[in-house]
Amino acid sequence: MNSITALFYIFSAVLLASSFMVITARSPVYAALYLVLAFFSASCVWVLLRAEFLAITLVLVYVGAVMVLFLFVVMMLDFNVDSLRHGFWKHFPAAALVGVIIALEMALVMRSGFSLTDAPIADAAALKAGNSKLLGIEMYTKYLYPLQIAAVILLVAIIAAIALTLRRRKDSRAMDPSEQIKAKKADRMRLVKLRPVVETPDPIPAPAAAAPAGDKR
Repeated sequence: MNSITALFYIFSAVLLASSFMVITARSPVYAALYLVLAFFSASCVWVLLRAEFLAITLVLVYVGAVMVLFLFVVMMLDFNVDSLRHGFWKHFPAAALVGVIIALEMALVMRSGFSLTDAPIADAAALKAGNSKLLGIEMYTKYLYPLQIAAVILLVAIIAAIALTLRRRKDSRAMDPSEQIKAKKADRMRLVKLRPVVETPDPIPAPAAAAPAGDKR
């Protein structure tokens, strides 16, 4: 076993452990941090496979942007985690069975790639172009329609995240720009005519002093 194989097993073990902790962590913030660790381990695996562009993209896009957005949404929503975890262990066996079936299907699909004895040798033009250029040509020619579908799904996810954070609060006051634009001078100011001289009312005469109770005149 060489050093590359040892690093592959180490990063793969960390990736599997952090992925398991994502779905079992009690706090959503801890789950997001474990997901960051999973993405970082996956990027290390990509580096070992000599796919530097994918590794850097995974770190910059998912760890640097998507996970920060996810943490902001989790902190702004402030939902009750206990209600979401209700019945987790009750449905855990069925979820584990579905996960095992998906893993077996992925293993069957990728079995042909692991059965190769030697890696394919690229020609001189491919080596000169680089991984990024070859990946771009492959994505925008052979996989153009799946790329567009993925872009639409990401757009829907962004709109859903924005819609979840736009909640109206009863204790906050907000201004409506459309109502402010429609406002006129008559709605904001009213002229009232006042008399220049105001007559003072006559003074009220003071009541007469009452006679003492013992005086009988």
